[in-house]
Amino acid sequence: MDFLDVIRSESARFSALARQLAPQAPVPTCPGWTGADLVYHLAEVQDFWAYVAVGSDGEDVAPLPRPENPAALPGLFDDASRRLATALAGADPGDVCWSWDDDGHHVGWVLRRQAHEALIHRVDAELAAGVPVTPVADELAADGVDEILAVMVAGVPGWSSFHPDGAAVRLEVADGAQAGRSWTLRVGRFRGVGPDSGREWDLPAAELTKDPATARTAVPLVGGAWELDRWLWGRGTLATLEALEPEQRAVAEGFRAMVAATTQ
Repeated sequence: MDFLDVIRSESARFSALARQLAPQAPVPTCPGWTGADLVYHLAEVQDFWAYVAVGSDGEDVAPLPRPENPAALPGLFDDASRRLATALAGADPGDVCWSWDDDGHHVGWVLRRQAHEALIHRVDAELAAGVPVTPVADELAADGVDEILAVMVAGVPGWSSFHPDGAAVRLEVADGAQAGRSWTLRVGRFRGVGPDSGREWDLPAAELTKDPATARTAVPLVGGAWELDRWLWGRGTLATLEALEPEQRAVAEGFRAMVAATTQ
């Protein structure tokens, strides 16, 4: 998959929407945000990763200054987006770079993460502008499901431990080119003491598993790839939840709440 092409195309869509959005328009999928906040956020994110992709330490990258005049925000975004595309085009996916993810210290990780970042915020812009949400190819949507689960949700820091509570969920693509692709996660809590802060952590968590017995008893979360991707990100609903038993529905809703907390 050409993630750089996704970044360019989704950023171009976002840029056009940024010029349609009223600065004070509410963004329904980002409570408390306005259209101006959304445009600045993605500009700042793309500016940050443009520096990282060319070798900067993320801890040293200065925040992108926000202009006082909201009318300048679309241009600010376009400049940041060009910097990101140029930086990524000039790098090799295997090049080492900074990342907040232990497994993400290479430009290929940045390419994938920024493709889905641009995609999801393009959806935010469409919803804020009151225009229909543009669907994406099943391959990209299924990769979005995999990315949010494997990168943003599953796993715990090396200094902590995962404690399953006996429940599990199984997400499955029901139709289209990715039909049958699935992910099973055990749910529970992560516990540990932060090595730097000394703070005790005890929070909801999930862990990907390939155990077939767990998959058979897991709560089924079934839908199209694009439907699952949007549901996980809180940008859409999952119709098949209505068919679940009350106990299964509670597990599904608890899992979605955990995903929401993890991806804030």
